[in-house]
Amino acid sequence: MGMSFDRYMRDMVQPMRDELTSLGIQELTTPEEVEEQLQAAKGTTLVVINSVCGCAAGQARPGVAHALQHEVTPDHLFTVFAGQDKEATAKAREYFAPYPPSSPSIALLKDGELVHFIERHQVENRSAEEIAADLTDAFDRYCR
Repeated sequence: MGMSFDRYMRDMVQPMRDELTSLGIQELTTPEEVEEQLQAAKGTTLVVINSVCGCAAGQARPGVAHALQHEVTPDHLFTVFAGQDKEATAKAREYFAPYPPSSPSIALLKDGELVHFIERHQVENRSAEEIAADLTDAFDRYCR
């Protein structure tokens, strides 16, 4: 008896999830969790739209990891996984208007309002170090 596709995908993406959750980033897997956490979050909130793509693996997740070593970081850290937790991702994207859906992407909110956003096209052609520098500049500006 073969493994179901859903289970196979869960097993395949778990290391990609762990790469962020091991940094202390809380994974939100349902729209209700997204709504509850983002509405209640006071101060600054980082939301990473995770993805299976190569730019998430090579640039976005390592960039986030490096940025979180900075002396100034957001008060709250969350992630949703595009293509896996579709409803949670759709709910999170409601907070990122006027930006169209893209994954991976990284949002910084302050008291629930979007103040900085890195779209996929800003991940694809940049290094993890450049993404980390972009994020730490935003942390310095909005998280103090």
